[in-house]
Amino acid sequence: MQFIQTNSAPQAIGPYSQGIKVDNFYFFSGQIALTADGIFLDKSVEIQTKQILENIKNILLSENLKKENVVKSTIFLKNIEDFDVVNKIYAEFFGEHKPARSTVEVSRLPKNAKIEIEILAYKIK
Repeated sequence: MQFIQTNSAPQAIGPYSQGIKVDNFYFFSGQIALTADGIFLDKSVEIQTKQILENIKNILLSENLKKENVVKSTIFLKNIEDFDVVNKIYAEFFGEHKPARSTVEVSRLPKNAKIEIEILAYKIK
């Protein structure tokens, strides 16, 4: 088991790591709309989603992974009515690659974020 840490994405804001590698699997902690400098973008769900996906891209790159290595994602939404907006941005990010996914509405997220996304990736050696 190896802990994942990169400065190109926000640092963990609690007692957890950005991710953990186990064999060929990469388990990444949920991302909210924090910049790599730790600034929270308390803006629209569109801006938050784009920042989160930028964080995910940077974390993947830090491990020499691509979005095509993502096999599962979970989206946590504060308001399920944002589903269509988030879905459009998510689809643009992943393109033809379509990881398995769950989306759930939650009552509250850290820093009162509108959205959080976590991913699981796999890399063939």
